[in-house]
Amino acid sequence: MIDESLFKKKELYPFQKEIVNQIIGKFNKEGADFNLLFQLPTGGGKTVIFSNIAREYIQRTKRKVLILTHRIELCVQTSKQLGALGIQNKVINSLVKELDDQSQFQSFTAMVETLNNRLQDDAKFIQDVGLVIVDEAHNNSFRKIFQYFKEANILGVTATPLSSNKALPLKDNYDELIVGHSIKALIEEGYLSNAETYTYDVNLHGLKVGINGDFTISSSEKVYSNYFMQEKLLFAYEEISVGKKTLIFNAGIDTSKGVYDLFKRHNYPIRHLDSTFSDTDRKDILAWFKNTKGAILTSVGILTTGFDEPTVETIILNRATRSLTLYHQMIGRGSRKLVNKDVFTVLDLGNNVRRFGYWQEFINWQDAFQYPDRFLESRLNEEDDLTFEADYELPRDLKAKLKHPEKLEEFSMKDVYDKCIDDGLKGKDAVDISMDNHFEVVAENSEDMFDGLLLLQDLQDDIERRLKHYTKCITKATDSYLNWLKETYNRQLSQRIRAELPD
Repeated sequence: MIDESLFKKKELYPFQKEIVNQIIGKFNKEGADFNLLFQLPTGGGKTVIFSNIAREYIQRTKRKVLILTHRIELCVQTSKQLGALGIQNKVINSLVKELDDQSQFQSFTAMVETLNNRLQDDAKFIQDVGLVIVDEAHNNSFRKIFQYFKEANILGVTATPLSSNKALPLKDNYDELIVGHSIKALIEEGYLSNAETYTYDVNLHGLKVGINGDFTISSSEKVYSNYFMQEKLLFAYEEISVGKKTLIFNAGIDTSKGVYDLFKRHNYPIRHLDSTFSDTDRKDILAWFKNTKGAILTSVGILTTGFDEPTVETIILNRATRSLTLYHQMIGRGSRKLVNKDVFTVLDLGNNVRRFGYWQEFINWQDAFQYPDRFLESRLNEEDDLTFEADYELPRDLKAKLKHPEKLEEFSMKDVYDKCIDDGLKGKDAVDISMDNHFEVVAENSEDMFDGLLLLQDLQDDIERRLKHYTKCITKATDSYLNWLKETYNRQLSQRIRAELPD
């Protein structure tokens, strides 16, 4: 639901005025056929900014502006903002088949698929467009439209200038990136609320990566619908956020419905919302959420963009994602500032903070724009991502053989490595500490050398897991190095077993 009061004409904040002048100045300098990408965090007022850019452009050039979005709610929201600025504008929806009256309008807002269909039938469906503004420009569905506006300027706007398809980088369509104020700067200047983040370790074993590079919905449903994950979610909420207006993001509809049932059984005020709901039901639920103190709304995807509810106090990430864009979109829903809201809460149940860092941390967006492959490759690949972060659980048959299996399960190579570095030791010392740990387990569970060597064979998976973690810590993860490390580790451990255990 869109709050009509948001679309009253208002003065731009100083940093927003600066951005408008900077972008208009850049287009004046570069001339036609220059494409510019602009980055600003969620909550920084991108719609207000590009609406004012549209007004300035129309006044200066007397040409029309086209604004593209990927959802009808964003079209309507943008149209209202333009109207508040006195711009005669028209929404091109599925009912608009012709534009015989286009001379009466200064700007148009359209969903990309609808407009693409019209342009395929008539390439001159819209005429005299000098500037095309693309909202949520990281979404690659927009590039199909660009061919019809080769002589126009294109301004892409996004919070995360990373293409939704890594094979189609944004730098192929935009000549330059302008980076706006950082999240930290907007917090310090009082424009955004700060996030107080709580992380809960979760076992992501079972998640699979799909063709789009993110975890599949089906595998996420299996992981997050089980009893233990639901209990962890309820525990996190009751520990930190009882009574706070809470927005829960899930990967799948079944998971969200399960969350609804769980919280309902515990008598918490909660509703569920997903893309299958009618517009009327959606508006009713969002109105209930807005007006109900301590309300909880569990959802799937639908509220990541085009949703503005400043009273949200807690964001719960009840899902894992490999998309930095989605990560920022979800958390950004809680960042809107109110007079009595300087801080909001983030509960992470997807190891997302471990994957991306804290929401407020600096990100070199110019590096992401210029060298997207390098930027993305600096993060864990899908196989190592899961191996590196998933909680380790010993095989049941091996666990039954050990007096104290927790000595293996609770050993974290990354934690040991980090401590070695913090203590001024060499990173390689972490491998020796790991070897001591393995030997201790072998010794306490073996009567003699022969038992010890047999148990060593049972420990091979655990050894390989630790050494993979070590190679990630030192960013030297070649197969040949890992194989050499594993051979050396086993040889030294075997020698110690032969030397210290009885024959």
